[in-house]
Amino acid sequence: MAFEVEQTIPILRIFDVAKAREFYLDYLGCTVDWEHRFDDGMPLYLQVSRGTMCLHLTEHHGDATPGSAVLLQVRDVDALHAELQAKNYRFLNPSVEIAPWNAKLLTLLDPFGNRLRFNESLDDPDED
Repeated sequence: MAFEVEQTIPILRIFDVAKAREFYLDYLGCTVDWEHRFDDGMPLYLQVSRGTMCLHLTEHHGDATPGSAVLLQVRDVDALHAELQAKNYRFLNPSVEIAPWNAKLLTLLDPFGNRLRFNESLDDPDED
């Protein structure tokens, strides 16, 4: 059997569970798959997902660095942008930009300084 990566799951640092839920669940439309605390009053570690996107969010200070970036390859970034604009989230008003690498890019900054970059390639896959 040959080595194979089945899935890559970014781990992002959070500092406030309520703010994380407001951003990732209410705004971005993720659902909580599971949560874990070693004991009452201990930091939270949870998995959220939306479709094939899966993220781990952690309050544990040793798990991740605040201000990380995740690049997500997507289709129809304009549809996501329209969905987010309709929610009227008061802490963020993102726009879709054309990136130098010939892609549409929607960058979201979560309440903890982490950047989620939704990247839609503009290259024609049949053009090789």
